[in-house]
Amino acid sequence: MAGQFAQRFQLLAGNIERIIRGKREAVELALICLFTEGHLLVEDVPGTGKTTLARCLAASVDAEWRRVQFTPDLLPSDITGVSIFNQAHQKFEFHHGPVFANIVLADEINRASPKTQAALLEVMEERRVTVDAEPHPVPRPFLVVATQNPVDMDGTYPLPEAQLDRFLMKISVGYPHHAAEVEVLKGMPTGPQVERLPVVARASDVAGMIDFAARIHVADPVYDYIVALCGATRTSPHLRLGASPRASLALLRAARVKAAAAGRHFVVPEDVKALAVPVLAHRLILTPEAELREVTAAVVLGEILAGTPVPQAA
Repeated sequence: MAGQFAQRFQLLAGNIERIIRGKREAVELALICLFTEGHLLVEDVPGTGKTTLARCLAASVDAEWRRVQFTPDLLPSDITGVSIFNQAHQKFEFHHGPVFANIVLADEINRASPKTQAALLEVMEERRVTVDAEPHPVPRPFLVVATQNPVDMDGTYPLPEAQLDRFLMKISVGYPHHAAEVEVLKGMPTGPQVERLPVVARASDVAGMIDFAARIHVADPVYDYIVALCGATRTSPHLRLGASPRASLALLRAARVKAAAAGRHFVVPEDVKALAVPVLAHRLILTPEAELREVTAAVVLGEILAGTPVPQAA
């Protein structure tokens, strides 16, 4: 089963790389979010392929997807849906919003008001929407891919800590290297396009892979290692807010998927180390002194990883 998981994982990654050239790490992290049943926040400058990455992921899976362009005038009901009175039946009927899809692209999420951003809190955590005291479950698999730009912050609403904590990972795509950008230029406009990407997995296949990854074996020393890493963030002098238990669970789930993607039935400490920064960095809040010294959360995590003993095989 682990071999089949790895084969399907690499097939999906290769399919997405037909469009997103030279960004294998970002592609694999996005797939780990999908198979972890987590959510992905992509922050990068305009034009680097944030939206294209989400579209390629949706196109590669035979699943329903929706895109929501977040703007200051967007209302919570524009995302979740609304109850409308049906005069013929003399009762209210719920009309589903765009969040009722397998993959939801929240484009430029920080341009919507906090009230609208909060409309995603329940569905991202509990995978259901409650409207008029009635719960409405979303389909499985369910993945929110949100994008935001780190520049041109006028008129934006930074995501609060509670919202950031709902995202399994925060990544950036970055500029392509020279050869990859040359290939992109050569392929336009006749080269591969998102609309032409073949479907290489069904929603039922993804659900089965999610269930399999959740059963990947984790030894007690690896559990201790994850808790030690997250615990060190809570006592670091550079941080005023460390990783929560939800962050520990997220790191564990992501490490299981990474192990399965490598064709293993068990997690090794290297899986945890490789995912520590994308899973934990956006959940940490630096002290004012650290910010003045231009210390980043990634640097702090690097020091913690270097200073935490790695469990050795018996």
